[in-house]
Amino acid sequence: MATPALDAHQAQPQQHPHPQRAAGWREWGGLGVLVLAVVLLAVDATVLALAVPALTADLGATSTQVLWIGDVYSLALAGLLVTMGNVADRIGRKRLLLLGTAAFGGASLLAALSPTPETLIAARLLLGVAGATLMPSTLSLIRSTFTAPRQRTLAIAIWSAGASGGAALGPLVGGALLEHFWWGSVFLINLPVVAVLLVGGAWLLAESKNPSPGPVDLRSVVLSLVGLVAAVYAVKHLAHEGPDAVVLLVGVVGALGLVSFVRRQRRLAHPLIDVELFRRPAFSGAVAVNFASVFPLAGLLFFFSQYLQLARGSSPLQAGLQETPLMLSAIGAIAVIGLVLPRLGAGRTAAVGLFAAAAGLVLLALAEGAPSYLWLALTLVPIGLGVGLSQTVAVDAVVSAVPSERAGAASSISETAYELATALGIAVLGSLLGVVYRAGLQLPAGTDPSVAAAAGDSLAGARAAGAEGAALEAAREAFVHAMQVTSLSAAALTAVAAVIAWRMVPARLSGAAH
Repeated sequence: MATPALDAHQAQPQQHPHPQRAAGWREWGGLGVLVLAVVLLAVDATVLALAVPALTADLGATSTQVLWIGDVYSLALAGLLVTMGNVADRIGRKRLLLLGTAAFGGASLLAALSPTPETLIAARLLLGVAGATLMPSTLSLIRSTFTAPRQRTLAIAIWSAGASGGAALGPLVGGALLEHFWWGSVFLINLPVVAVLLVGGAWLLAESKNPSPGPVDLRSVVLSLVGLVAAVYAVKHLAHEGPDAVVLLVGVVGALGLVSFVRRQRRLAHPLIDVELFRRPAFSGAVAVNFASVFPLAGLLFFFSQYLQLARGSSPLQAGLQETPLMLSAIGAIAVIGLVLPRLGAGRTAAVGLFAAAAGLVLLALAEGAPSYLWLALTLVPIGLGVGLSQTVAVDAVVSAVPSERAGAASSISETAYELATALGIAVLGSLLGVVYRAGLQLPAGTDPSVAAAAGDSLAGARAAGAEGAALEAAREAFVHAMQVTSLSAAALTAVAAVIAWRMVPARLSGAAH
């Protein structure tokens, strides 16, 4: 996967007195802090899913506002990760991690006390900005701390389990809180975690940064932000409103921003992203796998909680508990990868994981109409396990491709793919869900106009408007059908990614010895 120059660099240990150092208790304790940070971010990305019915009723949020509340967090992360990864390389990854953690705590408090949907969207945007300082720092610190390849792979597997498990843990935490408190409590829970991160990070983490950093190019920062934000907005608007002048205009702006960004990176002596890495199929394949392993999971988690509550009648806590098989199987990837990776190699391990996730999504579509929860629980296992396997391999492949002094920049590529996949997963799959729901909704004649209008927006709106009887059942059936179509669409995309992993990601990772 690495270039000959990188391979030569890694094959000359005499240039580095201690190129591979076994990690001790302090390093593994520091890993615990880094995993807690990524769990916090992953929980915050999904914890709101269970609170959607409550905040919809309390704040009067529309379905579009609900999408933005869920999506703007990941969109801000995706837009700023490239910049923050480079900032971390320059000012110090530990320093940026601690500064971002403090800012995340302040934004969490603002979100908890938001009185309107617009304020909550703004608070989630600030959470995304603060989170962008954390994500590349966690992965780049792992890269610089764990220099032995086997230990690094294990550390990344634990980190990946934290990301996937945290995403699944969010609904459980949210369910437990919403059983007893108002929806804002799902943000207040961040504050004690932030306190632990600040103390533990200051004590256990070692500082690392690029000893010879170049300047941060502000024009590149602006171009990356414009390109990413415009591209995602165009996708959202197209899904909701169909093709129109806005889609064309914003899409062109996004495309021009991203093309200009790539061209500028090729000319700079110190680019934000080394775009030449993408010329190598192994690297671009690993980034694609990282994206594809998160895309369906993000959309699924955001709307599966609503499905459990609104369509199956579960309480918030029950819905959170019913999603635990996903979390446990994602964590189980830690144990499985040590057995699978040496036998199949990296590319085939990622492909097998994605095929398993795709099969789980197909089974989920079939089980969503089943009366028993048991069938739903069984389908979540291959999804969580498959995502955990593929994500670990993809992340390891990305960060293994560069020297440790560029760990922050390389990590930002992986994390940008992760967060952009989260944003687009919610936007695209969520918009598809809404389109199919509205197309399949057949309300009985004589339905109250106000109820019909609310039901036409969403199932949550139908319940909030007091829909009952045949009208409520019609809305529920339309929602279940929409979930099934969305799950099958996610399965198809995941299967395509599995083929990409099989063909493009090599068996042996650069610098790894499995």
